[in-house]
Amino acid sequence: MDAPLSKDSIVIASPEQVSCELGDESVILSLKNSVYYGVDPVGASVWKLLKQQRSVGELRDALIEEYDVESDRCEADLLTLLENLRAEGLIKVIGAVTESA
Repeated sequence: MDAPLSKDSIVIASPEQVSCELGDESVILSLKNSVYYGVDPVGASVWKLLKQQRSVGELRDALIEEYDVESDRCEADLLTLLENLRAEGLIKVIGAVTESA
């Protein structure tokens, strides 16, 4: 099993999907299993950010700027969403942020 995501994990949308915006929500089609997934407005904000590789911490910070949410709550909810997206093959984990000395 893959290691759990953390704020230092770097993630990006899988190339094996297509998506489109529907109002303030998004719909994602997995090209691997031909299943459609819908995300609410907050999920759609995350999905837009996932078009480029970002750390979970960067995603959290962007959401905190956009929404009135506490950092710990935002990070916990974000990690849950990302784990669900990863389980469905919609995102890829491509590494982790490393601290430079």
